[in-house]
Amino acid sequence: MKLHELSPTPGSNKPNFRKGRGPASGNGKTAGRGHKGQNSRSGGGVRPGFEGGQLPIYRKLPKRGFKNRFSSHYAIVNVQSLEHYFEEGETIDAAALLGMGIIRKTLDGIKILGQGELTKKLTVKASVFSKSAKEKIESAGGIAEVV
Repeated sequence: MKLHELSPTPGSNKPNFRKGRGPASGNGKTAGRGHKGQNSRSGGGVRPGFEGGQLPIYRKLPKRGFKNRFSSHYAIVNVQSLEHYFEEGETIDAAALLGMGIIRKTLDGIKILGQGELTKKLTVKASVFSKSAKEKIESAGGIAEVV
């Protein structure tokens, strides 16, 4: 198959319907907009969420919750992942974790948590360490370095 042999599936491409082209077209004069009214006019219609003057639902419903825009969101990695993916003596940072596919994004930094066991001596560079994670890394002979 070559590029010049490609064509759409028969029946999938229809010609555009030409509106307002006389009474013989079956869609002349008002061009499918009906007679008079807001939607028949050019620029007519209402904005999204407008309910004809009735109090809109987004104003009736209560506001809930609170989002702290100053909070930090960390990419979370457990100690057991470090044990599984890395070899003895390696240095682990954001680039290494992204490269191995352990995290998808660095967000505001990386947080190492202490779930699982660690037996390998690793140098880990991260934004935040939990107390147990730091203990496990250092007890295995590694270094927990805050970046």
